[in-house]
Amino acid sequence: MQNKIDKENLYSVIENIPNQLVEGLEIARGVKTAGKFKSIMISGMGGSALPGNLLRIYLHDLFGRDPGKNHRFGIFQNRFYSLPPEAFDNCLNIISSYSGNTEETVSSFEEALENKLPCVGIAAGGKVVEMGKANNVPLVLMPPPEKILQPRMATACNFAAVFKVLSNSGMIEEKDEEFKKHSEELKASREKLRKQGEEIAKAIKGKTPVVYSSTKFKSLAMIWKIMINENAKTPAFWNFFPELNHNEMVGFTNPQGKFHFLVLKDPSDNPRNLKRFDVTTNILKDYGMDSTTIEMPQGDMLFRIFATLQIGCWVSYYLALEYGIDPTPVEMVEKLKTLLTE
Repeated sequence: MQNKIDKENLYSVIENIPNQLVEGLEIARGVKTAGKFKSIMISGMGGSALPGNLLRIYLHDLFGRDPGKNHRFGIFQNRFYSLPPEAFDNCLNIISSYSGNTEETVSSFEEALENKLPCVGIAAGGKVVEMGKANNVPLVLMPPPEKILQPRMATACNFAAVFKVLSNSGMIEEKDEEFKKHSEELKASREKLRKQGEEIAKAIKGKTPVVYSSTKFKSLAMIWKIMINENAKTPAFWNFFPELNHNEMVGFTNPQGKFHFLVLKDPSDNPRNLKRFDVTTNILKDYGMDSTTIEMPQGDMLFRIFATLQIGCWVSYYLALEYGIDPTPVEMVEKLKTLLTE
């Protein structure tokens, strides 16, 4: 139920995340490009870049599950004003900007067009759409801002759209029925996921969250951190096992604040790595820091990714309410954009 603090009704947007998996397929229907590419490069900032992180998880699972059925390719991401070298080497460039006006992404798109690189644009409007139409670039038109509210909340839709473009282009096997199946599965689970997120938010109020995960799911830890930053407007950090044991952990010997560790635990992880989860949280407890272990939902990979993501969205939403903050606006970002144009 929407809270009066939530003036733009982000609650309903989070509830709708399962539907985005199907909506993304629909808006990309028929959008494709020719070629057997060595890699894809997703140029985008903030929320518009996140589908690339999740695609790595899903496609790694898909390639292992259906060997021989899919054309393996690298996934690169560009979060800058210019394209890296990989973008020029038999690469499909996906230009992703929800507003269509993100200056770093527009600059990269200009470079891609100047060099006649294969491109697909993804945006709700703005310069990306204008440039795409002017240069006959295939375009995926995202839902309008009044429906999604913020780019970070369009991650599932954007993810499905990129996947559909790749399957339309013959790079991977079409998985429409799988997406629809897991959309329904997510709908059936959303009340459970919502309650879980609400409980975690109450546990971390007044502390700085630090999200940890396995190497495989490190992108989910990063997105949890981003959602907490942008929805709850509070600092959060992330890292992954086992790497964090070799550097970050010792930094909490002398903490300069109150921290709470949110550990995304994958029961199917390497047993040695799972032991690290438990040993690490026990050591941190000895230093006076609490942790909450979140056992990741089980099932097929697509469901696991977005069920875990939805828990994180609810954590950030309810943490915002705990602080009396409207979770939707990002005033500091808007201020930055204004100052950059002066």
